[in-house]
Amino acid sequence: MKNPHYELLGRRMREYHRTHPWRLSEGGLYIPHAYWNIAPESLSTWDDVGFILNGRRVIVWWQHPRHVYREAITSMAWEEAGDGPQGDWLREGATKKYKMVGKSGKRKKLSSYLSRAPSEAKTQHYAKLRQVEERLTQDGIDLEVQPSWKWVRLNWAMGVSLVAPMEVRNEQELAEVARLASGLILRKTTLTQEFPGFVYDRASWHRDLAVAAVQ
Repeated sequence: MKNPHYELLGRRMREYHRTHPWRLSEGGLYIPHAYWNIAPESLSTWDDVGFILNGRRVIVWWQHPRHVYREAITSMAWEEAGDGPQGDWLREGATKKYKMVGKSGKRKKLSSYLSRAPSEAKTQHYAKLRQVEERLTQDGIDLEVQPSWKWVRLNWAMGVSLVAPMEVRNEQELAEVARLASGLILRKTTLTQEFPGFVYDRASWHRDLAVAAVQ
């Protein structure tokens, strides 16, 4: 039995694709980012790539496991350091700046805010946060990241969240991410087949730190 909700999303995907065409590369990929400033030996973190599959858009949000690990360190640092003093110091007490508009030059419009300096308590909190994050970064954390993927139907594309140990530093390597995502969707391969036994852990993080230190 067809699912009316999924059928509606499918129609919206096709309509959006028809009215908002992607500018695709010669290889048929939507490539939103440039790579001119990425060194061939750099360690990758995340990227996006799109392609057309069976007349529908697929957008892949790829992350290297080291990026997931890095984000977990940041999250743990915030938890350990605590929330700190409450309040939005960026907006509270800020000076409003206006610009003159209109032919008469007599009307003014709010254009920006000049933020005040953070309080001493805020400054101390962020200093503590940096110290905690630096320590966790050097020590590593007890976390294992395995390859994973999941997909969701959107009203403009099929979205694929993919965690896989691949390096993406140019369009050729990005094409491998698209190839993998397509194979997973079509059930031509699995992450277990592609990366048997892979786990990113504290030892992996320390190896990456050593590589980054000499780059």
